[in-house]
Amino acid sequence: MEAPPPPSTNKLQQQEFTLASVTDLTSSSSPSPSSAVATFSCVNEVTELRFQESESAHGFTFDLSSTQLFKLGPLQFICVSENSDSVKQDSFSRGVVIKFSDEKESKFFSDSFEEWTKDAARKGSSLPNGTVSDGNSKFDNKIEAASAKMYFHYYGQLLHQQNMLQDYVRTGTYHAAVMENRSDFAGRVVVDVGAGSGILSMFAALAGAKHVYAVEASEMADYARKLIAGNPLLAERITVIKGKIEDIELPEKADVLISEPMGTLLVNERMLETYVIARDRFLSPNGKMFPTVGRIHMAPFSDEFLFVEMANKALFWQQQNYYGVDLTPLYASAHQGYFSQPVVDAFDPRLLVAPPMFHVIDFTQMKEEQFYEIDVPLKFTASVCGRVHGLACWFDVLFDGSTVQRWFTTAPGAPTTHWYQIRCVLTQPIHVMAGQELTGRLHLVAHSAQSYTINLTLSAKMWGPGANQGGILQSSSCKFDLKEPYYRMSQPQVYPVAQETPAQPQDIQIQSDDLEEIELLQQNANAQL
Repeated sequence: MEAPPPPSTNKLQQQEFTLASVTDLTSSSSPSPSSAVATFSCVNEVTELRFQESESAHGFTFDLSSTQLFKLGPLQFICVSENSDSVKQDSFSRGVVIKFSDEKESKFFSDSFEEWTKDAARKGSSLPNGTVSDGNSKFDNKIEAASAKMYFHYYGQLLHQQNMLQDYVRTGTYHAAVMENRSDFAGRVVVDVGAGSGILSMFAALAGAKHVYAVEASEMADYARKLIAGNPLLAERITVIKGKIEDIELPEKADVLISEPMGTLLVNERMLETYVIARDRFLSPNGKMFPTVGRIHMAPFSDEFLFVEMANKALFWQQQNYYGVDLTPLYASAHQGYFSQPVVDAFDPRLLVAPPMFHVIDFTQMKEEQFYEIDVPLKFTASVCGRVHGLACWFDVLFDGSTVQRWFTTAPGAPTTHWYQIRCVLTQPIHVMAGQELTGRLHLVAHSAQSYTINLTLSAKMWGPGANQGGILQSSSCKFDLKEPYYRMSQPQVYPVAQETPAQPQDIQIQSDDLEEIELLQQNANAQL
């Protein structure tokens, strides 16, 4: 039948739509499509959408205050909602796939759905992520709109997705972690958190996943649909949902979460918070998370060239006669501004002056609020004499599969990734002797621009006779904005012997569970090239 356009009056009249088919995704038996009628109505001040199968008495009703509609194609939608059956406490949601035979009727249904859900909102109904009256999601409440707009615009562009896909260390490690652990994916429901191009969703489908929900909030979701549709053997088991994890609903719980939520210093962009929100909302008990654990590694470094480069940037502002203008009043501010930028580049691990330490973040246990402020006490023992110019950081993550445990690292000396490493350069270097103890604090505070303010303090303790008495000889502190890094170079610089280094070079061992993992990553990268 041809449906009338949605009414514009405040009181909506009951509407019916004939469906070509409806498939109940949450049926205990094998779902099979059948023709049906969809009816919008208001019963006892509750707006409802009811699906009634044409050839049986079987039907089911969705409360529109907690129902969402996702377009799969011109004629097809998926409709998901919280389960209204409070008796089944382990059944959190249900969903149906609906299909129309006419595109015009399909559009009328979509428009009507929007009108009826607005009516439900006006009646004061609420959604799982907060009341709908203010129109803000949990994500919107903690992230400023300008930052979110730039973030989703950036990741909605194919050129940036290509940059990540061409990081063969990254992409190859994800592929290996999934394929080596097929038993974790075969026959399972998978949610891809921040799916981007959908590459990880397709890896999961290749590993035999029963169904994959690829959730992507940016315009890249449209490209992902196109890419997945071009791989028809996988497409029938992948559903792309355009929306934020904080806002969307799914028709079923996930057995596995897969995501690439890591940013610079692991936590930049605050995507890890979304990852653990997805865990709390959608992951079944004892479900798997790929990746499972992350570690931030830290070590003091000595790099005279970098320090001089940073300091020289502000020399422009020491001009006293710049076209007749004295620029020196801004020199101190410019100098501080340049040193507030963390340096992103790949460096030679021989620049480290002490063995690294690490801070563990367990994605299976970490609470969202614990990402708001991360405090790491620092303690190192210098292996060489020299000037400490700051703190070098990198990260690794573990894919804790049932068959294979695979690490992915961004360590200096390992195959370079698009994350590189990050270094926080102090305005006042610290002199150390071999065996001298360095202490300090790395304090990360999240801000609404989807990043962190870094507060770093390093101190050199007394050394030699009387060192056990304690005391600080020299201390240096600096504040950095992780949102505004200095992207310095793509490859490690070759340093001549003339740099201030010990006469006898000493290698600092990069902490890793297995030195072979770097060799495996190199082999994996070479295989992809």
